[in-house]
Amino acid sequence: MAQIQRVAVLGAGVMGAQLAAHFVNLDIPVLLYDLPPDKGPMNGRVLQAIHGLKKMSPPPLVELERADLIEAANYDEHLDRLSTCGLVIEAIGEQLAWKQALYARILPHLAPQGWLVSNTSGLSLEELSAALPEDLQTRFCGMHFFSPPRYMALVELIPTTRTDRDRLTMLESFITTRLGKTVIHALDTPNFVANRIGVAATVFTFHQAQNFGLSCDLVDDLTGPFLGRPRSATYRTADVVGLDILSHVISTTYTQAPDDPFRALFAPFPLLEGLISAGALGAKTGAGFYRKEGKTILRLDPVTRSYVPSGAKAEAGVKACLEVSPSQRLSCLRASNHPQARFLWAIHRDLFHYCAFHLADMAPSAREVDMALRLGFGWALGPFEQWQLSGWSEVAAWIEEDRQAGKTLIDLPLPDWAMDPQRQVVHTPQGSWSAARATLSPRPSQPWLKRQHFPLRLLGEGGATAASAGRTVTESEAARLWTLDEEVLILTLHTKMNLLSEVALEALDQALTEAESHYRALVLWSPGPHFSAGGDLKGFIETYARQGLTGLALAQERFQRVVQRLRYSAVPTVAALQGYALGGGCEVTLHCTRRVAFTETNLGMVEVNVGIFPGAGGLTEVARRAGLRALSAQSPLQVADYLQEDLTRILRCTVSQSAQEARSWGWLENGDVLVPHREELLHVALTQALALAESGYAPALPRAFPVGGVEGRAQMLAGLVNALQGGQISTHDFEIGRILATVACGGELSAGTLVNVDYLLGLERAHFGPLLATQKSRERIQSFLETGKAVRN
Repeated sequence: MAQIQRVAVLGAGVMGAQLAAHFVNLDIPVLLYDLPPDKGPMNGRVLQAIHGLKKMSPPPLVELERADLIEAANYDEHLDRLSTCGLVIEAIGEQLAWKQALYARILPHLAPQGWLVSNTSGLSLEELSAALPEDLQTRFCGMHFFSPPRYMALVELIPTTRTDRDRLTMLESFITTRLGKTVIHALDTPNFVANRIGVAATVFTFHQAQNFGLSCDLVDDLTGPFLGRPRSATYRTADVVGLDILSHVISTTYTQAPDDPFRALFAPFPLLEGLISAGALGAKTGAGFYRKEGKTILRLDPVTRSYVPSGAKAEAGVKACLEVSPSQRLSCLRASNHPQARFLWAIHRDLFHYCAFHLADMAPSAREVDMALRLGFGWALGPFEQWQLSGWSEVAAWIEEDRQAGKTLIDLPLPDWAMDPQRQVVHTPQGSWSAARATLSPRPSQPWLKRQHFPLRLLGEGGATAASAGRTVTESEAARLWTLDEEVLILTLHTKMNLLSEVALEALDQALTEAESHYRALVLWSPGPHFSAGGDLKGFIETYARQGLTGLALAQERFQRVVQRLRYSAVPTVAALQGYALGGGCEVTLHCTRRVAFTETNLGMVEVNVGIFPGAGGLTEVARRAGLRALSAQSPLQVADYLQEDLTRILRCTVSQSAQEARSWGWLENGDVLVPHREELLHVALTQALALAESGYAPALPRAFPVGGVEGRAQMLAGLVNALQGGQISTHDFEIGRILATVACGGELSAGTLVNVDYLLGLERAHFGPLLATQKSRERIQSFLETGKAVRN
């Protein structure tokens, strides 16, 4: 969408500031506006908000320095700058009059073809747009980002009756590919889809918890991971969101939907309102439904309004029901007489009832409802998916039976479409049920969605999966070699967390041979959340136990050889990165021809945590890059200056918080490509691989490079001594740091001595095994294998 080259965000509150951060994260110029303060600099409010971004957790900025890229502006001096913006996002307080007054003020300054959108979480878009000029009404809609916008994939797009649908399609393309979001279309009803249903689920849980006399900690144990929902579950989520914000969203449904038969259920909750009146707003004030005292978590007693010890858990029989297959869970819960089980069935029943009744007036189809709960609230299954999985007709009959018995929250029959005896599903490969149109609504099929080879699919939608798509060249327990286009070979590992075990390395070796013989390029890609968590530590220990240092050195040499093949392969190799690329996974990454990284990728060589160092070529690679930078700067005797930061990162096990940060380190290079949308990663990686092949690719010739030498090692050891004496590192950290400096600086050579990669790989092997064999390294390894946690002895 070429016209959106610059964006303005109106409102420098928490959400507005984080939206501005998201744009600069993606290198989109942004202006952030607010009112000038009564005193001080005219941009004071905005500058304070920008500064506040640096202190937020989780961090909204991919690099703290990017805060300086946000252009501060105010409504009194800088409205003329809006004419340069193709997209203006209003993100001020949820008051209709405030928003309309702001629109009137900015109207003369908007770009003639630019968009004005509101990030409202629930106000009527028709009412907001009523006073806008007719031409602008075609370029106005709701664009509701979920918080925090850097991390949440969902954007609800809410057109009015006058929004130009062709323009809206172009806007959706921009949101998807450029901003990395998944769009669902919502109808212009209170709280739209995600908040409407998500908050209804919370409200019904509140009611039924009260009906069954269950404490908030018990409810949270029952309604979290057991149901495929976040660990924060119900009451803890309320505390995190903020009880005042939750109350506002609930009241929006109550006040804006006067004819809703469920309306009375959204009336103010005395317990919730009492906490708000007392200033207990949840996590941000230190108390809400929970309060932390020291290391103890207390929960609210709703009767005494005091805080008491928490920790209630699901009863064993109920837990057994929750642990059966999701398709049998509701049947088991409904058949039980235990109050906890009856509570769980009730909250599902009530939510199904509500969703079915409101589907026609809330969403284009059942698909938008389930996508909204998955992406906006982190549920493993949306409500319609769970209903369908449990047996549509049977569950519908249960709901009707409970209604007739007076057990439902509302005495209202299900709509006819839901009670249709022929109905078994709402999601099919042909589409999802649209209650408003009384037919199936096909899956979205816009051109840009073709970039997503394996988009998120709902239960029943079908479609190709990464396990079955394309043509399989060969497959083993460790990996699948396959192709989508007969030009690029794809390697997908099957090992846990894509660990680079011996069999995984054999698969990578085979993939390189196959690609060089029959394909134009090789792409390393995983459909899972992570690229690779690293080498197979357990396998290394077993090799050492069976074969000693000799066997370990041979295994390490095989690892190094395969990794070096990635750099010198006759065809380009591309690593498609997402999630963790740690340890050996990071080492593999650094040796590929190119890296295509989802922006939320975390790179790090973290081997020191387990008492070893990067021994598959990673340490050699950072030394090589430092040497070449020094050579380019005509400073071959100062290699250590270029190497110091990388060695510090390795010693401290620093992990990048984003792909952008990894690029600032130099671990991702300028030619590497960052992708905002996770599901477009494979498409871009394949495109880059073919582009390299089309450009007449040939691997770079090996080149000698200078090392830091004993002089550089001494420089680094001085820093280590200071860190040891200052209590920043342990004695074993010091020993590992000494080895890092020795290997990376070339052993006993002098500064500036030219070496090749093989020389440093030999040093890696010479020091890796003996370090692993030390007692303290083995203690670190054992602790990690047993607990998953590092110990710094």
